[in-house]
Formats: sequence, structure tokens, C-alpha cells
Amino acid sequence: MTQRVELATVMDRLAIDAVVTGYAVAVDDGDWAAYRALFTAAGRADYTSAGGIEGPASVVARWLEETMALFPVRQHLIVNRRIDLETLDGSAGDRAEVKADFVNPMRLAGEGSDASITAPNFVAAGRYTFVLARTREGWRLTGVTVHEKWRHLSA
Repeated sequence: MTQRVELATVMDRLAIDAVVTGYAVAVDDGDWAAYRALFTAAGRADYTSAGGIEGPASVVARWLEETMALFPVRQHLIVNRRIDLETLDGSAGDRAEVKADFVNPMRLAGEGSDASITAPNFVAAGRYTFVLARTREGWRLTGVTVHEKWRHLSA
């Protein structure tokens, strides 16, 4: 591999990592326009393992907006990111897959609830599969699948 190819691969990995981070920030901040912008026009998301829906990113974004209103305080921690870049004849291709673990503590809304209380009363965890494609605008998601492994609800 040449230095130029190695540098391009590093740059791709950084850009892909930025998309995954952008995903977490968009969901946590409730920035649904930013969420939609992370996907290609045909991008899809699948939250069925967590009791949610599967479909086009724009439809899933509306569902998330409604559902996440139940949790005014939320924070995705996406870790152990394993990026698998497509390679074509020794060069980086235009597709990538990321498998990454997540822990997602959230605070339920409620009458008289105090958002300054930091202890979550709902935690979900599992693994994401992000599928990305290189576009003219940069790396974008073609698919996100949530593989929820466990959840905990406390009083």
C-alpha cells in the first residue's frame, strides 16, 4: 500500500467515525434534521430489536422524534467501533460497515421530574451496525440496525 492510499484510508476512517458520532449527537440532542442529513436518500433504519420500527430514515426520524420526547435527557455512548472498509484492488472502496457497541442511559419525563437529576431510570445497551456509502457530499448512512441486547428500567 502506498503512503497516499494509507492516508486516504485514515481520512476515510476519520470521516466514517464522524458520521457515527454525528448519529449519536443528533439522537441525543433531538436534532432530527441532522439525523436525516446523515443518510443517503434511500437510507433506512431498523429499531425493531428495541421494540421500534424499520423503514426509510425520514419515517424513522419522525418516529424517533415522538418516542424520544418521553426521554428529555439521553446520552448515547457508542464504543468499540470496528470499521470494515471495502477494498478494491488494494484501494479503499465506496462502502463501509461499522459494528459498534452502545450504552444508552435516559431519563424519563414525568410530572415534576427534575432534568438536573443525572441518575437514569432507563438504560438500553447492545450493538449497532452502520452501513455507509461514499457520496459526493461525503460518507453517508445507507442503513442503521440496532441490535438491543439488554435494557433496565428503574423507579
